[in-house]
Amino acid sequence: MAISTALIKELRERTGLGMLECKKALIAVDGNIEKAIEELRKSGQAKAAKKAGRIAAEGIIAVKVSDDNTWGIMVEINSETDFASRDENFTRFVENTVEQAFDQRGITYDQLVEKMEAERLELVQKVGENISIRRLTMVEGEIVNAYLHGNKRIAVLTALKNGDKSLAYDVALHIAATNPEVISPENMPEAIVEKEKEIFREQANKSGKPAVIVEKMVDGRIRKFLSENSLTEQAFIKDPDVTVGQLVEKADSTITQFVRFEVGEGIEKETVDFAAEVRAQANL
Repeated sequence: MAISTALIKELRERTGLGMLECKKALIAVDGNIEKAIEELRKSGQAKAAKKAGRIAAEGIIAVKVSDDNTWGIMVEINSETDFASRDENFTRFVENTVEQAFDQRGITYDQLVEKMEAERLELVQKVGENISIRRLTMVEGEIVNAYLHGNKRIAVLTALKNGDKSLAYDVALHIAATNPEVISPENMPEAIVEKEKEIFREQANKSGKPAVIVEKMVDGRIRKFLSENSLTEQAFIKDPDVTVGQLVEKADSTITQFVRFEVGEGIEKETVDFAAEVRAQANL
């Protein structure tokens, strides 16, 4: 039977599940919403949906690079606690997810999430926490390699033109440590440069120096800002006597792309005041 959008929306609001899961559940019971909720509760999906609203900012990152080092996949998968991210069921799910992404080169994030949904829901039941596939990226190039930090919380994919996989690995390791914003100064978005100029100018104006001197101060600070935040201008972490730009230039190579993931970056973590919570529950 045809399932109306209004019915799907109602089930979604009552369970917290996605549109696709709600539609499937309603189709299975011929549109009986109460029966659908009952079946979802039996399967554990409704319980998992309740956990979906909880913030998942811990987790790990997984990467996989092709044997010919011309492309690689990277995924971040989150849990609510670091303890859960070390559970063997969680790590197995992460491994399975990155394998699926790798085996189906070009798979989109939405397609990957849909493909792994049943396994994700099963994992939620096992670990008792909200689990989410947060992001997926693929990097392609002449030479591609990855660096995954020991705790699996920071990972980088780097692409080079010319060079070799060892150089790509070293550049990726450097990026993991320093977190540059762009490859070179000219890649820095103009809006960011102008914003920094505005901040530096405001600071310099407080010095009481003449406008000409203020502008020179601003120019100097902008050059320093670009140097510190541009990959090619940074001192190479394994040999501070050379910049990353000089390192790759010596190998007749250029950096064409990089992507850096750090677990939980950009997620606003919930801060819980347990003392206040206890007082509230005790009506104190």
